Amino acid sequence: MKRLLTGLQPSGTLHIGNYFGALKPFADACGEYESFLMLADYHALTTGHLQRNPDKVRQSILDVVRAYLAVGIDPAKAVIFQQSQVQEHTELAWILECLVSVSFLELAHAYKDKVAKGLEANAGLFNYPMLMAADILLYDTDIVPVGPDQRQHVEYAREAAMKFNSAYGATFKEPKELIQNAATIPGTDGKKMSKSYGNTIPLFGTKDEIAKAVMSIITDSSGERPENVYAIHKHFRPEPALGIIYDTNKGNYKALKEVLIEDIEALVAPMRERNAAISDDEVKRVLKEGSGKAREVASAKMTAVRNALGVSLGTVTN
Repeated sequence: MKRLLTGLQPSGTLHIGNYFGALKPFADACGEYESFLMLADYHALTTGHLQRNPDKVRQSILDVVRAYLAVGIDPAKAVIFQQSQVQEHTELAWILECLVSVSFLELAHAYKDKVAKGLEANAGLFNYPMLMAADILLYDTDIVPVGPDQRQHVEYAREAAMKFNSAYGATFKEPKELIQNAATIPGTDGKKMSKSYGNTIPLFGTKDEIAKAVMSIITDSSGERPENVYAIHKHFRPEPALGIIYDTNKGNYKALKEVLIEDIEALVAPMRERNAAISDDEVKRVLKEGSGKAREVASAKMTAVRNALGVSLGTVTN
């Protein structure tokens, strides 16, 4: 089986956009590959929203892994691990940073976007591509699922592998991207659903919380079909059946939102129950076992890297 690696940052309360954009695609695909699922906690530090808040970091880590399990990802079929528990990630990132130029890293979209907005980018965000390259290359990854706008991450990893292999001999496998046209779920204001916009529908929220969010969806009073409501709803019910419902309730936005609430609840309720039943101890066991498996693979790769670099002096003999 080819090896697949993907990751998700611990970034607070999950919403239905996270489910359709990341959790569901991985749950659907992981059985087809030897799958590694990384909890990217060190990457999350570059954004600032988890910095200097250790309690929030710890809770977010537990919540994201619990969500993996609640949506049906089997830790017996996927290695679920915590990035910070595998020290080889940061070690290899440093080595790769020494192989690439500043001008190369300045091309990264995340860095350029932040600078273009007049925001101060921290050094972690600037070096982010090489930590991501290390994440990928440590595990001889064949496939990295990414959205169309994330292709550059894999290109950076491939370039880093080629630079190292050219300088020190064949060591790293060159990964390929698996472009996923994962669903982009609009939020309650019509923009992309995002915690930073405050426009989310919680993935594991109560029915009342879901209803409150859905009822806040901005509607266009000029048409017969509320487009923002429909854009979310089409991910929960086939569009032919949805068309009948919207034709029957033309102009009755309240009724259409109530149907959407029921459809979201039908999907969310079983996952919400599973999520509530998973203890912190179970999550910690999954991460401990998965991180141990990941360290075995990463440690073997770093032994090869150190030998290639010449920093490993071998066994001392008498």
